[in-house]
Amino acid sequence: MKWTLRWFGPHDPVPLAHLRQVPGLDGVVTALTDVPAGTPWTRAQVAAHAARVEAHGLRWRVVESIPVSEAIKTGGPERDDHVAAWAESLHAVAEAGVTTVCYNFMPVLDWMRTDFAMPLGDGSNAMAYDEATLQRIDLTAGLPRLEAWAQGYTPAELRAALERYADVDEARLLEHLTAFLRDVVPVAEALGVRLAIHPDDPPWSIFGLPRIVSDAAGIQRVLDAVASPANALTFCTGALGVRADNDLVAMATAFAPRVAFVHARNVRRTGPRDFHETAHLRGAGDVDLGGVLAALVDADVDVPLRPDHGRMLWGETAIPGYGLFDRAIGLAYLQGLTEALERRRDAAAAPPFPPAEV
Repeated sequence: MKWTLRWFGPHDPVPLAHLRQVPGLDGVVTALTDVPAGTPWTRAQVAAHAARVEAHGLRWRVVESIPVSEAIKTGGPERDDHVAAWAESLHAVAEAGVTTVCYNFMPVLDWMRTDFAMPLGDGSNAMAYDEATLQRIDLTAGLPRLEAWAQGYTPAELRAALERYADVDEARLLEHLTAFLRDVVPVAEALGVRLAIHPDDPPWSIFGLPRIVSDAAGIQRVLDAVASPANALTFCTGALGVRADNDLVAMATAFAPRVAFVHARNVRRTGPRDFHETAHLRGAGDVDLGGVLAALVDADVDVPLRPDHGRMLWGETAIPGYGLFDRAIGLAYLQGLTEALERRRDAAAAPPFPPAEV
């Protein structure tokens, strides 16, 4: 695996100088967060961002994300222009040497939590989701922008955004995703870039909006839409793991050839649609990270991996879920676990010792 951590740019409270001190870190996962969806990233913007990373001895390994506009998701009148802009952004990041682009196709909202600082029993806090709390959210008040979200909405903007999906069900959203992939995957393939779709987070409908990348069947439909290695998957153990009916080890085994990026996160399920995030350690949550990594190691998957959302420890101030301390601890755990799995795999593949001479 290529060990990475998420960095949100110059405004991130965790500076690159601190990330550089994490043992074994190969690069960062980052993006241009100040360019609106539907607007192309220029080569100059991308080069300047890459230079910030490289100045600290790191590589920009993964783009997360080039945002997919609502016009693309709904098939709106600006759709073709926005697809062309997205493809232009691909050219810019490929020129900078980035070969993996994570993106999502979640309508209106990126990942959703209802509590961003839930106290845990050990004195730390973590992000959580509670369905009953979600249902009590007053959408007429809009939604504020959080640092880890692509955007926020005023009441009028949110109302308009939700209205755009009045006639877009899961089948139609899949049609729009398929059309998008047919346009951009050939571009990515020609550039040597893999597009890695992120599963829905959480993997069920929120506010009545359609979700189509929530389970094995949904992922398979996306991968089948364009049969190319460039049409790939971000395997997010947290997003998929909050559904008890998702067998993550079986999914990692089945999709290993198409996994281009890994988000390693642990969660504790507290109800059918309730969960909170935990330490990465075995037993801390309900995700079998060891089983998932074993499936990927056995399949010789060698892609960027980042420890996903962590707890907030020791009073650290950072973007919710993106404090350095717990992510660095989680990375060390994942590094050790992967090394042990690789040693086991290599030992099993080694030829037996010749019989001793008598």
